[in-house]
Parts: sequence; structure tokens; C-alpha cells
Amino acid sequence: MSQVLSNREKDILRYIVENFVKFGIPVGSRTISKQLGMALSSATIRNVMSDLEDNELIETPHTSAGRLPTDKGYRFYVDELMNRETLNKNEMEIIKSKIEDSKNTVMNSDDLYTATSELLSKISHQLAVVTQPFLSSGVFEKLEVFSIASTRLLVVITIKSGYVKTLLMEVETEPSMHKIDRITQMLNERLSGLTLLQIKDTFSDRMSDFRSDEPELLQMFIDSIEKINEEEFVGKKVHIAGTAEIITQPEFEDPKKFKSIINIAENKNLVIHIIQNPGVNSNEVSVSIGSEMNEKKLKDYSVICADYKIGSVKGKVGIIGPKRLNYAKMISLIEYTSKIISEYK
Repeated sequence: MSQVLSNREKDILRYIVENFVKFGIPVGSRTISKQLGMALSSATIRNVMSDLEDNELIETPHTSAGRLPTDKGYRFYVDELMNRETLNKNEMEIIKSKIEDSKNTVMNSDDLYTATSELLSKISHQLAVVTQPFLSSGVFEKLEVFSIASTRLLVVITIKSGYVKTLLMEVETEPSMHKIDRITQMLNERLSGLTLLQIKDTFSDRMSDFRSDEPELLQMFIDSIEKINEEEFVGKKVHIAGTAEIITQPEFEDPKKFKSIINIAENKNLVIHIIQNPGVNSNEVSVSIGSEMNEKKLKDYSVICADYKIGSVKGKVGIIGPKRLNYAKMISLIEYTSKIISEYK
């Protein structure tokens, strides 16, 4: 941020942000004078607060003589003033063991992401979001097809570095295993090393010289790739938890705001759009605050998210909450959780 503040202005802005985050009450000059231990009069502090308000870092709500941070004020705090708050040992152990247990025991890979989102919501008391890896950017390694019924096939697509996606596909007539093996071998030879998005965009050109007496099998593969890409952009791979946690925050005593967060939690397409288009980075964690997201529905919210990586593909983990967030701890929480997901292959 290009704004330059004096040390006195920084101290007062830091106090306003942290005090408002903790108590949810606009902060007045008398409170600052008592708590900061500065040898400053309330009048002097009011002058400093007036300068901060002129710089659009704090504002005065209509019902109070105190001040609260603006979006710019929160941004300055996150970028310039915040001291990161580390997670306590118990929180780190819970996160690590929960993710490790989920990866080792679940039969359905969705359970890992559901369990992680539920855990995050309980620790943060905010809306927690965990996506499955976005496979469209993953590098295709091999395809396997297994017959599990006369017209039902199990398609197994392996992404480089070990991530596996399975899909059940229906065909009209029962194909022979010989033909399945032949087409599978040809697809592996021609498409290995490409991303799934590249395969989707160039499949027709790459296969133009191939003649098959089983076009339905080729179409099945195309449909499999289409299905994977479709899931990423219609919210089918997003796991959201914590509605019951976040509505306990004071902000949602207002029925309009209560309805607002419920609508966001139920709109997976909006959520996936938010976390795929993050705002400003704080180290490896993205922090988006209110108006920075250019989405009217989110003007009263902040989003903190980070990438995790499994093999060659990435997913997202994050939280959505009111702008009155404990950024110092929430950034550490998201950073640690993404790290642990990435570590346990």
C-alpha cells in the first residue's frame, strides 16, 4: 500500500482494528487513550483519528461517536500492521490427525474434503470452503476402463503424480474387452502428457485420422473429460460447512444479513467463483476484503484462501466471514491446513 502513516497513526489504527475485531464495538478516543498508555490527550487522539478518516482508513457509523475500520483500513492492517498469530499446539494436532485419518480410512475421497471443511468451520466459527482438486490443469497419465456390468463401465483416469478420478459411464451395447483395450491403449499413447483441458480442446484434431468401429467408446472418453470439467465450474466439487457456526456472530442478528450469508452458503457457483478469483496475497494466502471482490453480495464479507497441491493438481481451502475477522489467526489457520493437505499423499 502506497500510503505512509506515522508510527502514532499506525498504533492507533492497529488498536482500532484489533479492538473492533475482538468486541464488535466502534472505538472511541477515550478508550484508546486509556488502553494504549500513550501520553496523549483525547483531543490529540481525535485529531489522529480524523486524519485516518480523511485517508479513508476508518469511518464513523451513524449511531456512534467511535470509529471502525474501512475496507482500506483492514487492508492496511493486514499488509502492514498485523502480527501473525500462530495456532496453538492442540489445534495443529487436531487438524493434522483429522486430515491424516480421513485420507487413510475413507472409502469416498469426498469425505476428506467434507471432514476438512467441517473441522475448519469449528475452529474458525466461520463459513469454511474446501474444493476437490481442479483436474482440468492436471496432466493426464493414463486411462483404464473396466467392465462392471453389460452396459456399465468404470473409467479410471490417473493424473500425473498419483491423483485418480473414477467415473461410472453407461453405454448402449456391451463392448468387447478386446476393443476396450485397443482404444484405451491408443488413447494413452496419443494423449499422455497433456492436461485435461488441452485434451478437451484438441481431442477432435488429435483423433481425426483414427477410425473406430466403436465410436461410442471414444465418445465415452470425451464425455468423461467433459464431466470432470463440468464439475469444476458448476460447484459440484465444493464442500461448504459452518452455517450454524457463522450465524452466531453478532453481524447476523440483522435478519437481512442472516439471509445474506445463508444465500451465499447455498450458492456453490458463487463460492467457487470467489475462491478461484482471489484478491491480494498475504504471503501464500489470499485475502479479499469487501469491495475488493467486485461482487455486491460480498461487500460485507472477507475471504481468506490458499492453494493446496496433490500431485500435479491444486485445490482451494478457505473461509468466508464478516470483515470483522481475526485475520492474524485465520491466515495462519488456512496456511497450515493447506500445508497439511498437501503433505499427506
